[in-house]
Amino acid sequence: MIVITNPVSIANEIDTIHSLFGNGLELLHIRKPDLSAAEMRSYLSEIKSDLRGQLVLHSHHHLTSSFGINRIHFSESERKKTATIFGKSAFETYKTKGFHLSTSVHNMEDFNALDHVFEYAFLSPIFPSISKENYFSKIDWFQVIKSRTNYSTKLIALGGIESKNAEQTLQNGFDNVALLGTIWNQNNPIKNFKSCQKIVQSS
Repeated sequence: MIVITNPVSIANEIDTIHSLFGNGLELLHIRKPDLSAAEMRSYLSEIKSDLRGQLVLHSHHHLTSSFGINRIHFSESERKKTATIFGKSAFETYKTKGFHLSTSVHNMEDFNALDHVFEYAFLSPIFPSISKENYFSKIDWFQVIKSRTNYSTKLIALGGIESKNAEQTLQNGFDNVALLGTIWNQNNPIKNFKSCQKIVQSS
C-alpha cells in the first residue's frame, strides 16, 4: 500500500503517519510542495528514524543522504525537465547510487514510454479527486489501460481511490493503488486505510 501526504499540514499528521506504518503501510510519499528545505528537514526529523527507508521524497532530493532515504519521486514536469537538461542517463545515475525511482504520468502514451529505471508510476486522476475540488478526468481509464505495453514499470492508480472502488481498479489492470484524500480528507484515516489494505491484499 502507498499513501501520499497531504500537501498542507494536517492536525496530528505525524501521529497518523506512525499509526499507518504500525498498521502495515509500505511506502509513504512525502509531497509537501510549499515547504522550504529547512522546513522539510524539520518535517522529516519528526518521523521515526527506523521508518525513513519507507519514505519517498518528492522534493529537496538533496536531503536523502541526511535522513537515510533511498527513494525519490519525480513529478511529470521534473522528469521531463531532468531528461531535457541532463538526458535520460541522469536517472540511471540515481539507480547506480542505490535509489529507487518513481514518477507520475497522466496518459498511457507517456506511461508506455517510461524508461525501465522507474519502478512504478502514478496515473491520475482515475476517479474524481477527494482532495482536490472539481479535479477529475473524462477518460475511461479502464478502456485506455488496455493499450498498456509497459510491464517493467508498475502502474499505480491515484485519484479518488477508496475502499468502494479499489477492487474494481485492481481487477481492471492496475498493479496497486495510492491513497491521499481517503486518508487526509475524510474521518477515520486508519479505518479507511485498513479497508483498502484488505482489498489490495485479497486481490
